[in-house]
Amino acid sequence: MDIYRAAVARVEPLTATMVRVTLTGGDLPAFTSTGVGDEYVRLFFPHGPDRHDLSLPVATETSWETPEGRPTAPMRTYTIRAVRPELHEIDIDFVLHDHGVAATWAAAAQPGDPLGLNSPTGLYDPPADLTRQILIADQTGLPAVARLLENTPEHVTTRVIVEVPDEASVQPLPDHPRAKVTWTYGGNGHSASRLAELVTTALPEDSDLTGTYLWTAGETTALRTVRKHFRKTLSLPSERFKVVGYWAPNADTWTERWEALPATVRAELEALWEDPKDDLEDVTIEYEDRLSGLGL
Repeated sequence: MDIYRAAVARVEPLTATMVRVTLTGGDLPAFTSTGVGDEYVRLFFPHGPDRHDLSLPVATETSWETPEGRPTAPMRTYTIRAVRPELHEIDIDFVLHDHGVAATWAAAAQPGDPLGLNSPTGLYDPPADLTRQILIADQTGLPAVARLLENTPEHVTTRVIVEVPDEASVQPLPDHPRAKVTWTYGGNGHSASRLAELVTTALPEDSDLTGTYLWTAGETTALRTVRKHFRKTLSLPSERFKVVGYWAPNADTWTERWEALPATVRAELEALWEDPKDDLEDVTIEYEDRLSGLGL
């Protein structure tokens, strides 16, 4: 695990609801990408109104810790849109909204503003017999969808379905000779997410998924239904799909609501992960079902 200091090189508006921030300098010459299209990093933001007061944590073998006497840096997880190692540059695309540490920072980002990040982790992992992939996401998944398309071999057929708030949020995606892209409107915190409906409509119970890999990303609570559809309705092995929760409604109060649960309930939920006997996707489904029942 490594921690890198970087600075804003430039800011580029993409649509009415998304902006691209290009990072450079600092420690980025030592940054190594995984090469995986949906790789993500933890971003460490400056404190308060002083956009240059960045208190970076110190890397440990498996995580990081804040230096004694320094405040803990606000941290959020973001997908990397592009890496240009020859230029020591990284692109991060931010969804803009009227609240939150990351969106507020990105909306006012200027060249020279510092930002921290850690080593990347990739999740997309298709099987060796891949001939078709289906990518379904809301707006937060757009950077990964675009990069995955860029990395897709020409022989692989790709179906892309993206839910964005409105037509003003549509942006060009990389061309691919065997890709079909559909845009739908709604969700994304402006109305109820339709990700589960989009998935079940595109992939009914009798779908032939030979050689297919399914990748879905977006609003976490909507994806609980998606995970169950993949695993229980379609009976897919875990290596045939990836479900990635990027954000959740009322995320700022989630920890408070979790800690308000009885200690015995929290202990039961945490115990599910201690020595799982079942497939991790099945454990995740049980865990998410319990959370849903508790209003989380």
